[in-house]
Amino acid sequence: MVQQRRAQWIPVGVIVLAVVIDLATPTDVSSAPLLMAAPVAAGPLLSLPGIIATGGLSMAVHAVLAWVDGTFGWKQGVANQLTLLAVTVLAVLIHRTLEGQSARTRRARQVAAVAQAAVLPRPPSRLGDLRIAARYIPAEDEAMIGGDLYVVQETPHGVRVMVGDVRGKGLGAVSAVCADLGAFRYAADEAEDLPRLVTALEGALLREGGRRGGQEQDEGFTTALIVEFAAGLGAVRIVNRGHPPPVLLDARGTATVLEPSQEAPPLGMAALGTWSFPVDTYPFPPGSTLLCYTDGVTEARDETGVFYDAAVRLPHLLRHRSLVGDPPTPGQILQLLIEDVGRHTGGRVQDDQALLALHRPVPKAERVSRRPRV
Repeated sequence: MVQQRRAQWIPVGVIVLAVVIDLATPTDVSSAPLLMAAPVAAGPLLSLPGIIATGGLSMAVHAVLAWVDGTFGWKQGVANQLTLLAVTVLAVLIHRTLEGQSARTRRARQVAAVAQAAVLPRPPSRLGDLRIAARYIPAEDEAMIGGDLYVVQETPHGVRVMVGDVRGKGLGAVSAVCADLGAFRYAADEAEDLPRLVTALEGALLREGGRRGGQEQDEGFTTALIVEFAAGLGAVRIVNRGHPPPVLLDARGTATVLEPSQEAPPLGMAALGTWSFPVDTYPFPPGSTLLCYTDGVTEARDETGVFYDAAVRLPHLLRHRSLVGDPPTPGQILQLLIEDVGRHTGGRVQDDQALLALHRPVPKAERVSRRPRV
């Protein structure tokens, strides 16, 4: 916003520069060509009245300078005035064209935002005692829908979660995301355990690939984390299908990467063979936060090519946050992580980022008992 306000002074700066050059050079040197640049510069930077005012000011300044130099004749007077008028009209036309393009872009972004909310709705902030926060950061501002996904669902078998990344970009990836989400929402309620849930997802992706045909039939796949919280939230069960492993933060902010006990390929590759996949179970005590994300975080690199390591960075971020205020909420943890990834990459978002934080709060009675006595 500050840079935009500064840029609006460029046309005035061009006029001032033209005056300085005209006064510092011989009378046979005209600054009219430079004055003609002022309304052109105003076209994309100022409003319609501002463009007209800039053109009028350029014409007035030229007339005064030509009169002072005694050169206001047909060649350097009237002709230049007519040229300045024509350039101002051109700047107005440029402004109207850019305004039309900007309006179409805004409408497209609004449609994309509505579509994203329909395809990838934000999960509830709370399911029972589980606190939830989600963020989606697109790699491109214009592309608000990508191939990353997350979904949290309360089922008869407990709270189940999926975080995934579909191979590919564009509308094809969005179609696969819709298939993944639809299959998960149905199977999460019906499947009695995680292996059955994963098998149902595999079948749905194979059917979707068959309908799409071509390369997608053979190479369409989704890396995914399938997560299930035990009753009472005392444990978390995870199936990792080729996805970046999640990070478990304990109540003290210590980070542990939950690597799978056995590697397994992404979903949607069952046509190429049969693989076993483990269901890994981890304790999830009060105060714990499970942080899941896509490879837009793990593959974010700085200018030297070093990848971002959330397990190393997060404890430092949380320790600093705890020193300056209350322990961060799940949403604040994600915001800290997003900002730190941005600092690491120098503000360059290299791939879509889908992030999910799932937190089990410390019971109120335990929080009171843990307070230091004065």
